[in-house]
Amino acid sequence: MKVGIMQPYFLPYIGYWQLIKSVDLFVVYDNIQYTKKGWFNRNRYLLNGKDATFSVYLKKDSDLLNVNKRFLSSEFCRKKLIASFQNAYSGAPFKSEILPMVGKIINCPCDNLFDYIYNSIKEICQYLKIQTTIVTSSTINIDHSLKSEQKVIAICKELQADTYINSISGIKLYSKQKFALENIELKFIKSKPTSYTQFNDKFVEWLSVLDVMMFNSQKEIDKMLDEYELL
Repeated sequence: MKVGIMQPYFLPYIGYWQLIKSVDLFVVYDNIQYTKKGWFNRNRYLLNGKDATFSVYLKKDSDLLNVNKRFLSSEFCRKKLIASFQNAYSGAPFKSEILPMVGKIINCPCDNLFDYIYNSIKEICQYLKIQTTIVTSSTINIDHSLKSEQKVIAICKELQADTYINSISGIKLYSKQKFALENIELKFIKSKPTSYTQFNDKFVEWLSVLDVMMFNSQKEIDKMLDEYELL
């Protein structure tokens, strides 16, 4: 069985969805520490031909809390975020199909950050017809005090994985030899460069999946989901 593990991100880039589709079981970390510098609650979209950042605003709290212990701010205006997407993509070919779905995601009534992101992951997977089983890390029977590579190996062993696929960013963090000692094959997924027409502007790469969906049909995106190599 092929397993992938990743932090929860809000409307992440195409590579995140390539990873989910490439495995049989995808684990989303819910008991992992939130970091301000991460991409948990923010991403990039196209605005007037350039990349701009959008965010889900959070209630002020300890930086030591896990993502499933953080909450959305009462000042987070869902309508404003939806309006920013409506304005930015007013001329996009698939806006009439995508905006209602994205609006439903943004208007999710839950205020827990992890639940909010987890719902968005499931909604996007449903639209993209990704049928991978998705579970949360806290439900897996391991020692959750383990860190980094040791924790990943423990999760893979508990799930009886024979292959672990990690994003290319982990190539310097994880050892194929250490995984092999546990009878697990370690592979890294590397997205191939993807481009498509974004209005008449110069292409801006690796934006949120929101941008991908605004300019491409579900069938076109399905092809993009297979445009990667395993190292």
